Amino acid sequence: MMERRQAMKEQKQKMMEDMKAQDAELTGEVARMNSAPEDKKLGLIASVVTRMVEQRTAMHERMAKMQEEMMKHMMEHMQMGKESMSKCPMMKGMKGMDKTSAGTHKEHQKQ
Repeated sequence: MMERRQAMKEQKQKMMEDMKAQDAELTGEVARMNSAPEDKKLGLIASVVTRMVEQRTAMHERMAKMQEEMMKHMMEHMQMGKESMSKCPMMKGMKGMDKTSAGTHKEHQKQ
C-alpha cells in the first residue's frame, strides 16, 4: 500500500508540472496570436482553441484515472478496518471535507 501511495503522490506532482508546462505553452501561443497580423489571427485562434480542448480532454481522462486509484486505495483501508484510514497520510489531507459534503453522501446512501 505504501508503494501505491507514493506512486499516487508522484502522479499528482507530475500532473501539476505538466499543467504548468501547458500553461506556459498556451501563454506563448496566445502572445503569438495577439501580435500576428489580422489576416493570420483567425488561424491562430483556431489553433489555440484546439490545443486547449486537447489539453482539457486529456486532463479529464487523467483525473478520472487518479480518482479511480484513490477509490481503490480507500477501499483497501476500509477492508483493513476503521482505524486504518485515519492513520493514512493521504486521508489526513481529506479531513477538510465539510459536514455538508458528508451529509450529502449520507442522503445519497439512503436512496
